[in-house]
Amino acid sequence: MSLIKSISGIRGTIGGKSGEGLNPLDIVKFTAAYSSVISKKRPGGSRKIVVGRDARLSGQMLYQCVSGTLIGMGFDVVDIGLASTPTTEIAVVAENADGGIILTASHNPYHWNALKLLNEKGEFFDKETGEEVLRLAQAENFKFKEVTEIGHITSKDYTNYHIQKILQLNLVDVEAIRKARFSVIIDCVNSVGGIIIPALLEALGVKRIFQLNCIPNGRFAHNPEPIPENLTQISEATTKCKVDVGFVVDPDVDRLAIICENGEMFGEEYTLVSCADYVLQFTPGNTSSNLSSTRALRDITHIRGGEYQAAAVGEVNVVNKMKDINAVIGGEGNGGIIYPAAHYGRDALVGIALFLSNLARIRSQISNYTVSNLKTTYPQYCIVKFRIDLTPETDIDVILSSIKEKYINHPNIEVNDIDGVKIDFSDCWVHLRKSNTEPIIRIYAEAATEQKAKDIANEIIKLIKK
Repeated sequence: MSLIKSISGIRGTIGGKSGEGLNPLDIVKFTAAYSSVISKKRPGGSRKIVVGRDARLSGQMLYQCVSGTLIGMGFDVVDIGLASTPTTEIAVVAENADGGIILTASHNPYHWNALKLLNEKGEFFDKETGEEVLRLAQAENFKFKEVTEIGHITSKDYTNYHIQKILQLNLVDVEAIRKARFSVIIDCVNSVGGIIIPALLEALGVKRIFQLNCIPNGRFAHNPEPIPENLTQISEATTKCKVDVGFVVDPDVDRLAIICENGEMFGEEYTLVSCADYVLQFTPGNTSSNLSSTRALRDITHIRGGEYQAAAVGEVNVVNKMKDINAVIGGEGNGGIIYPAAHYGRDALVGIALFLSNLARIRSQISNYTVSNLKTTYPQYCIVKFRIDLTPETDIDVILSSIKEKYINHPNIEVNDIDGVKIDFSDCWVHLRKSNTEPIIRIYAEAATEQKAKDIANEIIKLIKK
């Protein structure tokens, strides 16, 4: 059994002994700690917390534990039921709530679940606040309310509210999408995407919608992480159904993968690249993504006259960097689009609406223009990902420091150490960072070809093993 506690929340496999898996005792402790932090940070707040969940089999159990604890701590609960992560984030702001809790383990398999913690802006906690939650959960020194002060629960559905906010975005061109008469296939991996994605596509005026794994029963038809090896079913169905494009989301709908009309992967790194290029054409400005994301975003940002800056890995870090540089769009290379005009959170629905708007506008000028045609217009790179398993006694910081020292004084090489060590060469890069949960080093590399990326990654691996 696994239980992982971090500044962004608590996640683990369901069952087992306390402290070994995600079970009611740990859920109550963590929720009570979260409530205590919220009470301290917002003493004059609304005393209201939004709770949404994906369709996992354990979702109802988590919800009962979380909601009971919240009202026991004196908070009213706004239960938005089966809802995507971005829907919950938006609902926090709409309700003027003090925060929100999302019950989802994102792309983890069905037997995992998690509590993701939001502040009053519908954004993830910063490091300091997250560490305070961890400390209080460990101390277990909670003060629950007397019977006359306990909260109550109300239920609301924010699905249509979320969709309407997207339709109102200036760069979402509903008329162009309707005129394009698109045929689209979707795979929502048997979670909440099966509720909101078809509704979004209908609202956008998509002509035909083919649905795969859209019954939100929590019994995932395949590994839920939207990466190529898990998407063979929709890849085959895309060509068979002769659609214009395919969309795949993870269980909580904050990541978007795109399938070309010929069944080939558009590439999860290029979800952000494509949406950013479209946005930058009409709203020139700056962009940001994490250190492990493709260089193509930097390239197109410079072409469009903007500035690109990288952030440490983690959504909260990207959001903070975007705010610092006033970025018009940003996100992560795993298919996560963060579009401030909508909200500061990864949102697959926003990605779908922007992508279809761009494709529709091009189609209005160039008939029969395809998604695979669109992909060729962006700088082409290949990313490879490796890991090195280390013993718990290994000092990873010493290894990273030695790699940094080897390259830091080289001309024409940039070294960034805000999150591990990233080495930017003229034609490629490699990023090394230690895992927060395992004794391993993650090594990502990118170049114009897969072989070049593997070569630079293997060069670094050899240095580490020495």
